[in-house]
Amino acid sequence: MGRLTGGDPSLLRRINSAVVLHALRGADCPTLTDLTRITGLSRPTVEGVIEGLIETGLVVESVAEEGGTRRQGRPARKFRFRAEAGHLLGVEIGSHRVAALLSGLDGRIIGAGSRDVSEAASEDERLERVRLVVADVLRRAGVARSSLRAVGVGSPGIVEADGTVRLGTALPGWTGLALGERLRRSFRCPVLVENDANAAAVAEHWKGAATDSDDIVFVLAGLSPGAGSLIGGRLHRGFGGAAGEIGALHLLGREVTPEKLLSTTDEPLHPLDEQAVADVFTLAKQGDFRAQAAVERFIQRLVHDVAALVLALDPELVVIGGWAAGLDGVLDPLRDELSRYCLRPPRVALSLLGEAAVATGALRLALDHVEEQLFAVERTVTARR
Repeated sequence: MGRLTGGDPSLLRRINSAVVLHALRGADCPTLTDLTRITGLSRPTVEGVIEGLIETGLVVESVAEEGGTRRQGRPARKFRFRAEAGHLLGVEIGSHRVAALLSGLDGRIIGAGSRDVSEAASEDERLERVRLVVADVLRRAGVARSSLRAVGVGSPGIVEADGTVRLGTALPGWTGLALGERLRRSFRCPVLVENDANAAAVAEHWKGAATDSDDIVFVLAGLSPGAGSLIGGRLHRGFGGAAGEIGALHLLGREVTPEKLLSTTDEPLHPLDEQAVADVFTLAKQGDFRAQAAVERFIQRLVHDVAALVLALDPELVVIGGWAAGLDGVLDPLRDELSRYCLRPPRVALSLLGEAAVATGALRLALDHVEEQLFAVERTVTARR
């Protein structure tokens, strides 16, 4: 970015600070000369900005490594972005477990933890389990809670902008829960709540199977599948946050519920949980005819649900995650059926992040929030040019 002159001096200082900080974070201990070249700002301006960033704690002068080749004269000063100046959390709240990932301001994970939780646990019990997991992760990493700059949370359900779960049938007491407000009492920093499939889609785009694709659909394949999608690299939530709720498609003229879909008898499968479904798939592998028929029905339903979303969005890539991604025979039928139904079939791949996808995406959302604060001025100016 070229040098800006005139206008509000305080605005120019903020712009210059954002530009230099962005350059610092992307470089390996640059010198003042390096930063002048990268940013296009004058050396005196860069020096002034660096001193200000050092005072805020976001930048520190890098100590020269011992044993290196020494040149005559005073060595050039080098600087680095202090990723340890603040920390971020990514939290997954699921039916059977809660998990947390901890990172510095650069998004590099420095702590992780999880705990099992009963599917029948109340909202208070589940949130208490979240607090225990977070406390354990912070303690083991030696990070103070006051160091947290933002917390991202991935949760089942349709989530509104303020973090309220408008509809959440997967967890007891979740519908109508002011999840964001409840968690902010514990963290006292910005808490961003997102649908779990949406968070997982963000994660796969950041560190998983979709790093080279900007138009993707991530399918959280389970008893009632959900999906998250990115269009042009941006998360598509829909008008009310309900985009991707493909688990409701059986209501549109296909009234067979998952309990009947996976039944190996004339009665609905009960209890309908992951263990019961895993048992059905085990029987199918052993050659049980009725179990094989149930598995075929389950896969066909998943295939048709995904095909509906693909027809609507035309993604480059479909990523399959969730526990059903570990089931044999999911990808080939999906590819075959998408070839039948879709004008331009997308590539199909399994999640590379597995069960870490939701928490990883939640961490990315927290990082995005902090980056907006650090670099918002730079982005605003760039957009106006």
